[in-house]
Amino acid sequence: MEVRNKLPRYCRTLFDAKESLGLSFEDIGRKIDRNEVWVAAVFYGQAKPTEKDMKKLASVLRLTEVRLTEESMLSWFPDRGGLMSIPPTDPTLYRLYEILQVYGYPLKSVIHEKFGDGIMSAIDFETKVEKVENPGGGERVRITLDGKFLPY
Repeated sequence: MEVRNKLPRYCRTLFDAKESLGLSFEDIGRKIDRNEVWVAAVFYGQAKPTEKDMKKLASVLRLTEVRLTEESMLSWFPDRGGLMSIPPTDPTLYRLYEILQVYGYPLKSVIHEKFGDGIMSAIDFETKVEKVENPGGGERVRITLDGKFLPY
């Protein structure tokens, strides 16, 4: 089943508009002054836009605010984390899952050594994806995870 079939109606509306205009998440993020990963999270129903965000999205995507409001964009609350099975079957998602399987405990240990007993918050959290040239040829993906440390 395609993941879009699991999404709320307003998410499908956002994707349809994005595709019809040929915009990337980066394009949209730049126009609404938001991080491209946050924009993608809104499209996948994993982040909740404010009314101000919704107005900007409607303008950029040439949608009416009324349409998005009628589709419950403002009254809807995200069902975070429910879009994929574990382990994921999509190759990109599986590699991210595999990274946590291999580096999860090492990262946890280094966090504890540097900060003490606690966690990196996913609530007060930012992330970004960068395309980096590899000196040996080709390209690399750089993913930054930036979360507030919360001691236990």
